[in-house]
Amino acid sequence: MKSVAIIGAGITGLTAAFYLRRNGLPVTVYEAGARGGGVIQSLRQDGFLAELGPNTILETSPQITRLVQEAGLAARRLDTHPEAEARYLVRDGRPLAMPGSQLGIFTSKLLSMRAKLALVREPFLRPRRDGREESVSEFVVRRLNREFLDRMIDALVAGIYAGDPDRLSVRHALPKLALLEEKYGSLIKGQFFGARERRKTGEVAKDRAPKFSFDEGLQVLPDALAAQLGDSLKLNTSVTGIAQVSAGWRVAAGSGGGEHSAVIYCGTAHQLAQLKIVADSGTPSAAAPDLSSFSEIRHPPVASVVLGFRREDVAHPCGGFGMLIPKVEGFRILGTIFSSSLFPNRAPAGHLVLSSYIGGERQPELASLPPEKLVGLVCEDLRRLLGVKGKPVFQHHHCWPRAIPQYNVGYGKFKDQMSALESRAPGFFLAGHYRGGVSVGDSIVSGGDAAERVSRFLKRSRPVG
Repeated sequence: MKSVAIIGAGITGLTAAFYLRRNGLPVTVYEAGARGGGVIQSLRQDGFLAELGPNTILETSPQITRLVQEAGLAARRLDTHPEAEARYLVRDGRPLAMPGSQLGIFTSKLLSMRAKLALVREPFLRPRRDGREESVSEFVVRRLNREFLDRMIDALVAGIYAGDPDRLSVRHALPKLALLEEKYGSLIKGQFFGARERRKTGEVAKDRAPKFSFDEGLQVLPDALAAQLGDSLKLNTSVTGIAQVSAGWRVAAGSGGGEHSAVIYCGTAHQLAQLKIVADSGTPSAAAPDLSSFSEIRHPPVASVVLGFRREDVAHPCGGFGMLIPKVEGFRILGTIFSSSLFPNRAPAGHLVLSSYIGGERQPELASLPPEKLVGLVCEDLRRLLGVKGKPVFQHHHCWPRAIPQYNVGYGKFKDQMSALESRAPGFFLAGHYRGGVSVGDSIVSGGDAAERVSRFLKRSRPVG
């Protein structure tokens, strides 16, 4: 019977495995680590719940809703508190509430009158049609102005990518933004007319998408998917190479492995650079391009610092989603999520949880500092921004040495290589946050789409055996 090998048990690989099994296809998931879930990790300690990686899932696609329901987790889902929708942006050392609509920008203190007039002018600017790839910075300055970049977009890309807008490609990092100009000639016009098309497909813009988690944190989802795999999930099993054989693919993994009709690679880009694809004879496969170039994809380090405080030790109400901080403000942290305002039972009564992120492309050297120094830096910034006093009563930090793939200018060459690899090596598929978006929701959609592509491929293929 046809079977599928999945390399990597992050949320992409677990989603792909879930849907392949529902399609009646046996799977084997190879995971080098001791647990599934990848960067999704939740820690419950002393009444506090800390997320070591992402904090929420954006419900941007019906596929995300469907996975939660079909995995039997609808009853454990937690939507964000209705009063926690407010987002803050730091200006002049103070968190100011971001407007909830485009019209709200005109009464906000976040931007000067010049920046507001640039927004009015934007629909009348001629779109660029020469096809040249732009950085996020170039695009925003051209369509709006420098203040919009420095005060808003810089903070946004720090929150999504921990990235640098001077390097990130607008076409690849923020493709829907670039598409608005390409399709409608204007960002403002595109926001209005594009809303109609999103309603038809069921997709939701990320800034409007509902956010959710689970009663014991995001790890509930990968844990549930992994539990359904049973012995089909091979933990502590590194894949050392794959070989094209007459029946499909042979996977070499630790002391085991096996033959499969198809393979989905759901690991990271830097691990993909180390993957060896060989022919049945053991020589490098002519069908596979050199994968070493994937090591060039930037993955800056990011540290998460989760701190618990007594409610009376924090002056700010912390009643919204959190705050983002532009580089021009001069703080060390990239932003802070007000975790205990989003969901219940994240902190004991009379306490709150603040989850801050530090490092990224802005100051990568800070992410690897010793825990006591990291906590000290974060507490100092929170003191100035939120009026925090005293010491935290709970703390947990985690450093991700290679955190988020950077979709920098020129990233298209990597996507082209991925497509070429799939076309030259039938039965080998690529999915994950290095290809279709870096959010948890993007990874779920990527895993589901990969499962569909593999199912179609195997239906077209000759029976094995």
